[in-house]
Amino acid sequence: MKPIRKAVFPVAGLGTRFLPATKAVPKEMLTVVDRPVIQHVVDEARAAGIEHFIFVTGRGKGAIEDHFDHQFELEATLERRGKKTELGQLAAAQPAAGATSFTRQQEPLGLGHAVWCAREIVGDEPFALLLPDMLHQGTPGCLAGMMQVYADAKGGNVIAVSEVPREQVHQYGIVGVGEAQGAGFRITSMVEKPKAEDAPSNYMISGRYILQPEVFDLLAKQTAGAGGEIQLTDSMLTLAKQQPFYGYKFDGRIFDCGSKLGFLAANVGYGLASKDLAGDFRKEIEGLLKA
Repeated sequence: MKPIRKAVFPVAGLGTRFLPATKAVPKEMLTVVDRPVIQHVVDEARAAGIEHFIFVTGRGKGAIEDHFDHQFELEATLERRGKKTELGQLAAAQPAAGATSFTRQQEPLGLGHAVWCAREIVGDEPFALLLPDMLHQGTPGCLAGMMQVYADAKGGNVIAVSEVPREQVHQYGIVGVGEAQGAGFRITSMVEKPKAEDAPSNYMISGRYILQPEVFDLLAKQTAGAGGEIQLTDSMLTLAKQQPFYGYKFDGRIFDCGSKLGFLAANVGYGLASKDLAGDFRKEIEGLLKA
């Protein structure tokens, strides 16, 4: 069983649902409390033991690369002013030298194509895939829990899932639930946006994956699916005929920061979880609700 050392972050999306805010600022750089959305997701990956962070970018995403680089002028200014706390925060968020890679998805051809664009950097080893729009708040972190399922199963592929009301299953990819496997369970099927009466469960795929490198060969041959895009799910369904897939049920909060409502909810959720802000922030919210 090979360890999971690398994680892929598809960050090439246009963020049209947040215009005009995202006209000049990548949607992944919009902040949830005190850090960009992408930083929250990278922190989750780092806490799970990821060593190499691979970003699949597009046009206008240079701010993401700058964010994970040193800004010498800022650091020098903070040093002169004795801002040790702020310097420590920057250092904690800074990946090690050589631990980040950036590759370009030149055309918006879908999530499957974005993943395929990372193939040369990932190489012949299993990897994690984290969709930055989906923030997973909880302890242990979602990817850390998935790592345990991967270890229990001694390999294979792992997908994070979360329960949704049965009447909402038509909005998500849904998995079938098989026998228990350590901290997870065997996935028996995957269905994209099924009708409630046809859904194998109410466990939705929540945007976190551990995948074996054979998925790249499948993506290379994958024809366009829904929306004229290369769909990752199509290749996973093919891979599932050759290799086992396991599910990890994440019991924390999940915020879809690709929507305005989810983004606002994430700021509230993370704000209320902040040791520095929670008390005063709660009072502010209560005051607004009474107004």
